[in-house]
Amino acid sequence: MNLQCTCYIRGRTRVTTITGLMASIPLCQPVCHWHPQPRTPSSGLHPAAAGEPRAQCGRPGAIHPLSQSMEAQCQRSAAFDCTAQPAACCPNWMAQLPDAVPLCRLSIPGTHDSLSLFGGRRLRCQSWGLEAQLAAGIRFLDVRCKLARGELQVYHLCTFQRASLRGVLRRTLRFLHAHPSEAVLMRIKEELPLLSRPGFAAQLHRCLMEEGRGHVWCREEMPTLGQVRGKIVVLEALAREVLGIPYEQLNISDAWNVLSLERKWTRAQRHMERAAGGDPATMYLTFCSGNGLFTCPEEVARFVNPRCYQHLRRRGRQPLRWGVVIMDFPGAGLLRLIVDSNAPKAGRHGITAAAGTPPAPSRHPCGTEDGHCRRHGRAHCPRRRPGSRLCRRTSVPVGRRRDPRHREASA
Repeated sequence: MNLQCTCYIRGRTRVTTITGLMASIPLCQPVCHWHPQPRTPSSGLHPAAAGEPRAQCGRPGAIHPLSQSMEAQCQRSAAFDCTAQPAACCPNWMAQLPDAVPLCRLSIPGTHDSLSLFGGRRLRCQSWGLEAQLAAGIRFLDVRCKLARGELQVYHLCTFQRASLRGVLRRTLRFLHAHPSEAVLMRIKEELPLLSRPGFAAQLHRCLMEEGRGHVWCREEMPTLGQVRGKIVVLEALAREVLGIPYEQLNISDAWNVLSLERKWTRAQRHMERAAGGDPATMYLTFCSGNGLFTCPEEVARFVNPRCYQHLRRRGRQPLRWGVVIMDFPGAGLLRLIVDSNAPKAGRHGITAAAGTPPAPSRHPCGTEDGHCRRHGRAHCPRRRPGSRLCRRTSVPVGRRRDPRHREASA
């Protein structure tokens, strides 16, 4: 005789048997409160527990809208996105910027281990393909290669990512040919340098010359945006040859080994603030990504990305230089905040939201949302007309206000 026990705990039905209880294998099925499932007359169990196909919400093969929305929210938000396609398209955001601005003075969104799409939760760092990342506004790519069979193949540790450096260059240049106002920074790194192959640098040079065809910036000096529109700017870490901007000469924060999520975000935030008030002639790179023994890239991104998003929102859409902000699984809202910090009014130009994406909240001229002025404490700001350069309350020229970066830098 095999006794059965049925219990209802917080909207879930759990059916266990004595054998299953001893083996610690419970059979759990969610219950829809809107459309409760009928019991089968033979066993008194729910159809799913009795081994029959379970129809959610009273319709075969249907899923309740609440479950769909919760699942979508878990996979996509303004700061985090692990779906296959981004929620917004921003392919030409650099077109609004002047040619004379150096790349080191821009806020540039990027991805860590940009082609790492395979390898499970421990290795997977992105969910968007290369073309989707570029269309979403990503302008820094982290490409890691190993020399295998005479070609540079893209790897993450020992996992082949089903791509080659030649293919990555071709696909990136194809995007730049369609969007000539843009420029893409590409860090090219040899994966597992302890097992370095002697011909890596020579093969990299050959690959850049053959595939670049004059559209790759391989000089050591920092260019202006006008010099590299429509080109790939190479950041390399070779010991003897110079095939681009030396990576070690940049100001980099890359605490990739994460033991504490709070400490990881604190270091990333501190370095971003340092970039906002640091040497304008130096390029700053902040890695918000990480991995660890007790975590994985997705868990780090779920923790760090929302905090980065809130931090940038608190600072407002001011023309601040955050440097290159490098992320895993970035959300469209986070990318938009980084892009808009270059030119708050022009940055939103050309951003197209995907279908079903909620519109961004309207912002007040004083930097708050929903039309409420935080500075003056009411919805209608006592500012002068848009053409005026003075605020009535402070009587200070708008262009000469004290920059909050100086206060934070001196703290």
